[in-house]
Amino acid sequence: MSVSVAVHDPRRDPEPEGWAAFREHAELHAPWDYRLLGVESRHAGNPTALAVARVGGRIAAAMTATVVRGPARATLVEVHNPWVSGFPGWAFADAFDRRGRVRLLRRMERHLCRFAGLSCIGLLYRYVPAEELSLVSGFGRVVREAMGTSMLDNRFSTVDEWIASLSRSRRHSIRGQMRKVERDADVVVRLAPARDDLDGAELADLVNRHRARLGRPKFDSRSPLAAEYLHELVRRDDVLTLTYHDRAGRLLAFADLLDHPETPLYQHWAALDLAEGGKQHLYFDSYARFMGHVVAKGRKAFSAGRGRLELKETLGLTTRPLWVAAVPRPVAR
Repeated sequence: MSVSVAVHDPRRDPEPEGWAAFREHAELHAPWDYRLLGVESRHAGNPTALAVARVGGRIAAAMTATVVRGPARATLVEVHNPWVSGFPGWAFADAFDRRGRVRLLRRMERHLCRFAGLSCIGLLYRYVPAEELSLVSGFGRVVREAMGTSMLDNRFSTVDEWIASLSRSRRHSIRGQMRKVERDADVVVRLAPARDDLDGAELADLVNRHRARLGRPKFDSRSPLAAEYLHELVRRDDVLTLTYHDRAGRLLAFADLLDHPETPLYQHWAALDLAEGGKQHLYFDSYARFMGHVVAKGRKAFSAGRGRLELKETLGLTTRPLWVAAVPRPVAR
């Protein structure tokens, strides 16, 4: 097959022709939207690049990557979408077998390394699931197991069924926490898509302070979330935002769910510290409310990303293994 590859810089390049149709066909989460990629990348210390492979003029595959400038001016290409935790940073049209997919990935690898410049030392694939590992492994490539991601197979017809499937202690605690939130007259809860009532600057301030309080994860090349990015994200029809305000209108906590035909992803969570006037019980309440959407829409699964995996297992999610694959620049040529 004749393959052509172009690498796009979403900060300044126009959207690739046919991108919106490909994203919809491949059922990619909201952060793959080209406009959102541009907003995120313009505000990030390490910009995002989008490699697009075409066969016969039509998009056959795509890859998102963060171009990370490291010490001594060395550059590493991290293949992932920065805000789609636990999912691979590539996508294919469905007409290609394993051999065809490997060929497309290798072509995009080479073009991304060239895009990153002479200082590029290679690529690092993040969030590689077991069933996709053979696509990125091979001679000269180093594969290591990484932190897994949380996933729940939705076999429930009601939220009560989900709660009943949990351990006795968690069942009691989550029911009690939900009742306390419902009965708290000083907490106003709203869950909806396309939230045009929210200010991205307020959301970004809360989530960035929350992340700073928890500490930066190891090897995290992402920058603080930009107000403009969150402002646009929560206004999308395919993003549900859950907010907790007090009666005076102060934002206590928020979470967002990247909706998806099969696997919605719990993306951001941020809350005021108790010392700042925050409230208890909101985090677990948020899971119950998102599970309400997952169950009502009959979604196949629900993901809550990486981190706090043991806690998420008490909510019925299982940890699915992921790998990273390092590809030195000479191997990617």
